[in-house]
Amino acid sequence: MTDAGVRVVLCTAASVADAERIARAVVEERLAACVNLVPGVTSLYRWEGKIERSEEVLLVIKTRADLLDRLRGAIVAVHPYDVPEVVALPVTAGHPPYLDWIRASCEAPSAPGE
Repeated sequence: MTDAGVRVVLCTAASVADAERIARAVVEERLAACVNLVPGVTSLYRWEGKIERSEEVLLVIKTRADLLDRLRGAIVAVHPYDVPEVVALPVTAGHPPYLDWIRASCEAPSAPGE
């Protein structure tokens, strides 16, 4: 298997409104080609010494590997959680035209002066 240069990033949000705000921000900035919002996720986790249970929305974000740092920064900047989940998984294979579309859709804007 080879690294396709594509990553799937998982993130959770407390509401559909928060998830849509995050998704729109990263797609508009071309840091993600696509974000799927999966409502109805029940999360159980340890937080500040207690077991918590929350209903959340899962964001499944498709991006390029070289944009991960910028994507993480953009998510953290708009996310209401103190410690938002941002977990990147490598894509080692997939439908080549779809992977090409992800890479092309995430073209980083040119820096001023380029």
